[in-house]
Amino acid sequence: MYVDADFAGNWSKSESNDRDTARSRHGYVIMYHGCPLLWKSQLQTEIALSSTESEYIGISSGLRDVIPIMNTLKEMHSYGVPIASSKSEIFCRVFEDNSGALEMAKVHKYRPRTKHINVKYHHFRDFVTRGEITLHAIGTKEQPADMLTKPVNHNTLTKHRRTMMGW
Repeated sequence: MYVDADFAGNWSKSESNDRDTARSRHGYVIMYHGCPLLWKSQLQTEIALSSTESEYIGISSGLRDVIPIMNTLKEMHSYGVPIASSKSEIFCRVFEDNSGALEMAKVHKYRPRTKHINVKYHHFRDFVTRGEITLHAIGTKEQPADMLTKPVNHNTLTKHRRTMMGW
């Protein structure tokens, strides 16, 4: 899964009375053996207080879609369905370009500044602890989900389109 967020990217000083312009947008694409299974670009339902929080909400939202897919693949494997995998384990690698969001997801430490998101967004931590979900840093320029969060130039679009389409 590639996931990215644009922190309050639509914020407009001239439209400061419209709080929806302060909402962040996250986007993710879920891949299986180089093929996109599911992708989404969504305006977040609440206002994130930082770019780290916005990215973390994106990770959490994407993993709400990944975990059922992982469970379905595990069940299929247990019934002997030949799943195209070089390993018998089903796991997910998440690529994120925000170091703060990566740390929040990997290190199970409760912070006073993030108390408001503890219950709603930490649902995937057990999967991280068991090693079924791993989180990896990816450079901002290498992040294909970037094109799901904001307008990008033609070169960036072409580069990321190839990755997301499995080309």
